[in-house]
Amino acid sequence: MIDIISLLDEIKKAPYKEITVSTPHSGHIDFVVKDTGTKVTGSTGVWNEKPGTLLAYMTREGNKKPVYAPEKGEVVRFYETDDHQFVQAGTPLLEIRHFLTKQEVIDIILKKTLYLFTAPEKGRYYFASAIDIKLKAKGLGHVNVRDGDEILIISRMKRETVLNYEGPAGIIYTIYFDSSESVEAGAPLLGVCPRNQVENIKDVVARIQMSWEEKE
Repeated sequence: MIDIISLLDEIKKAPYKEITVSTPHSGHIDFVVKDTGTKVTGSTGVWNEKPGTLLAYMTREGNKKPVYAPEKGEVVRFYETDDHQFVQAGTPLLEIRHFLTKQEVIDIILKKTLYLFTAPEKGRYYFASAIDIKLKAKGLGHVNVRDGDEILIISRMKRETVLNYEGPAGIIYTIYFDSSESVEAGAPLLGVCPRNQVENIKDVVARIQMSWEEKE
């Protein structure tokens, strides 16, 4: 198991991520947000149906489309793009500094400490019947898996294939996929924790929940 305390200390030194907002397509840019230090919000709602802060408009062939902030944070930098300038798709516009939430810190720690069982190919995934029944009855943190267990079903191009677990024996601690959405190849599906490390992981998660200070 990695040194979680040292990992937490590293995160505390830079408790944020910086997000570059780029143009989705070519066109003329008109900024709505013009100053560094401006606070912005990301999309909200049950389905993220409410867009984030309006940053700019892109106009192409008379069509005016909004560019929204993808995450909550603060604008810390503008790139060398002027109002009304014509820009190509993928041109960086500005940078947002997003301060990590408790849950984001927990997710970082878990992805570093758990064994991540990843998607071998793009497709929709759902649990094999036996695993699904156990998860519904016992919940996360209580269902064991071993190398070779039939664990998931891959659904792609109107075909379904059984996927066997490959990795160290342990407990299904986290689930990273939604059965209603397609998963890219290489993306994590499950986080598996050796049984003798479960209490250590729970202790670290509790510590973050209690001590991590989130910025407004």
